Amino acid sequence: MYRNFLVFLLIACISSTVNAQNFEDTWSGYFSYGSIRAISQGNDKVYAASENAVFSYDLSTLQFETISTINGLSGDTISSLYYSEEFGVLVIGYENGLIEIVTDSDEEILSVVDILEKPTIPPNEKRINHFNEYEGILYIAADFGISEFNLASLEFGDSFIIGDFGTNIPILQTTVQPPYIYAASSTGGLRRASIDNPNLIDYEQWTTIALGNYSGVQPLQNEVYAVNAGSSSVVRIGVEVVPTITTVQTFGNAEILSFTEKNDVLVLSTLAAIRAYGPGFAIQGIVNNTSSEFSFTIQTGYAFNDTFYIGTFDLGMLAIPFSNENSVQILPDGPLRNDSYSIDASPGQVWVSYGEPSVSYNPFPLTRRGISNLKENIWTNYTYDDLVEKIGGFSATDLVEVNLNPENPEEVFISSLENGIIKISSPDDFFIYNESTSTIEGNGQGGGMRIYGSDFDSQGNLWFVQSAKEEGILRLSAGGQLQKFDITPLISEPTSENPLTEMAISREGYVFFGGYADGLMAFNPNNTSYNSIGKDLGNGNLPNNTVRCLAFDNNNRLWIGTPRGLRVLFNVGGFFEEDADTDTQPIIILEDGVPQELLFQQFISDIEVDGSNNKWIGTSTSGVFYLSPNGQETLLRFTKANSPLPSNNIQDISIDSFTGVVYFATDKGLVAYNGSATAPRENLEEVFAFPNPVRPGFTGNVTIDGLTANANVKITDIEGNLVFETTSEGGSVLWDTTAFGRYKVRSGVYLVIITGEEALETAVSKIMVIR
Repeated sequence: MYRNFLVFLLIACISSTVNAQNFEDTWSGYFSYGSIRAISQGNDKVYAASENAVFSYDLSTLQFETISTINGLSGDTISSLYYSEEFGVLVIGYENGLIEIVTDSDEEILSVVDILEKPTIPPNEKRINHFNEYEGILYIAADFGISEFNLASLEFGDSFIIGDFGTNIPILQTTVQPPYIYAASSTGGLRRASIDNPNLIDYEQWTTIALGNYSGVQPLQNEVYAVNAGSSSVVRIGVEVVPTITTVQTFGNAEILSFTEKNDVLVLSTLAAIRAYGPGFAIQGIVNNTSSEFSFTIQTGYAFNDTFYIGTFDLGMLAIPFSNENSVQILPDGPLRNDSYSIDASPGQVWVSYGEPSVSYNPFPLTRRGISNLKENIWTNYTYDDLVEKIGGFSATDLVEVNLNPENPEEVFISSLENGIIKISSPDDFFIYNESTSTIEGNGQGGGMRIYGSDFDSQGNLWFVQSAKEEGILRLSAGGQLQKFDITPLISEPTSENPLTEMAISREGYVFFGGYADGLMAFNPNNTSYNSIGKDLGNGNLPNNTVRCLAFDNNNRLWIGTPRGLRVLFNVGGFFEEDADTDTQPIIILEDGVPQELLFQQFISDIEVDGSNNKWIGTSTSGVFYLSPNGQETLLRFTKANSPLPSNNIQDISIDSFTGVVYFATDKGLVAYNGSATAPRENLEEVFAFPNPVRPGFTGNVTIDGLTANANVKITDIEGNLVFETTSEGGSVLWDTTAFGRYKVRSGVYLVIITGEEALETAVSKIMVIR
């Protein structure tokens, strides 16, 4: 009775598949392929999976193709990969139970959600561990058991729950060597059953042939071999009714990471070496991680045509012949890592850091991760060792805040939460401001220099904060002179207080910065006055005393993000005046006629203001919100479910002011949205509209770009009838191709008449509308 009930719940006769959406027209992806988790081969290509994206390498053309969330992948953590040559499909398995299928014929991506959404399987037992194809059936080894998937019809068959008494056990690999199907389990040992048995759903039809922790099982010609993970050894399994289990090789304390077979070549990899065996378990090739021109750490391995394909932790995939000669690194262009922490963009480039402080800004355990730079669509990566060499042998751990000089985009500053602040002026000009090279001092807590938030003022000075120091505000002049300012008027005992966080400079030159537990603080360098506010009504009205992010908009209003919501400081100019109203205000919106606080209780991770004074707001759990200038209207909402964001945890946002492209750094990858709001231009010499012409079926907005600030934009038909008018906030405006929102305009030519703010400059453009 119990067994039949389980079978009823777990069998899915028709697979639940969803066609994934392709976002290539409006988004770009910048994923790292340095850490390779799984490899497969077929169709004269090698396929490799990183944490949440896949690439193929054509062995004939030596060309790459990448597949990521931009093409429709989920962005979840990949755990297995398999290419079926017979059916021309690439199958991707995930830790959460999702399966995605990429077809050769039309490159369509199908999401198979049966296991992912099966309520009777516990969430921690859905991981897809391995795919094995036999006679058109894909046997899926998962943390609950085994499922059959028909590759011709793309439908699920039976599921086999083969633990004792019909319980779930994790199956790490399966293989078929007639007359048996074998299953390796980390808790259930080695089990097998007759492949022709029509009742494999009955756990009693499966025989345990070896107890212990088995992580892999593979065929080799007419034999079967398995990995005993408990003893880190390989065993041969006899074909007798009561099979003999013979140990053929042991590997001491070395963990066996992967175990694969292709064309009668068995491949086994550990952290330090990869080995290939032929029939009879005869060694055919071995490569150690120090025996080639690359020094690498192995994560997975594969082999065919006398060549090892090695998935490494940080060098991508390496192709190394059994002879150890002519090694090749196979790695698509991309950043160092996917877990980006901070980014900053200027026209045509982006810088990325990968520090990982705790939520309380603690740098420990220290991270040594390097930085990345995208310029003219080419990535330049500096590993931690590269940085140490370039800055004269000094350490550079926990690199957090990235800040490009707005007056000199070739110059970038990167804060270290332990070692100071790095200045990069060119690929060959690196310098670090620390105890040895400047007047910055350690904070006495292990000698670290807790540098975090920074911002440039209008004079080209870089301001930044240092935690746990009395002189916690620092100013670095354009000429390289460093000056410190006391913060004891704000924090009585700064050396024992909580960390300082983000910084933003107002139009007046006021220096605002946040604290982990001290609210919002400000310093006026013009008269060395100070002020601070917190969460109490009448003294700030912040939702929380932790300030995570700050941003001034085009009206000099300060937008403040906390772990408990959003606030706006309207009285920036009077912040230091006695008896001034310094309470911040929430944004109140109407939701179904009921007043609600915008982003109530949301963890706000970043706020950025675009050229149209709209606000991009990142959260740690709910993706991205794009708000109108006053925050009353949500223009766009991006989440993992409706966009290529690989995660709803937004670490940082940055905007290319010239193109309007918006970059989103998440804990699982960097993506960019082709936004339309640009910074204002100095003149109207490069006004243009796109798309132009507007073709039948187009339902979006026409962007009119290249505008000066506060330019008047009028659109008329050819007879001079006005159909649209607005004033630009930044360098662009949008027209929805309607006559003041009442109806869609007819086919024809429309004139765009632009007048500068003081009517000293005009421009005219044309838009063709075809209905």
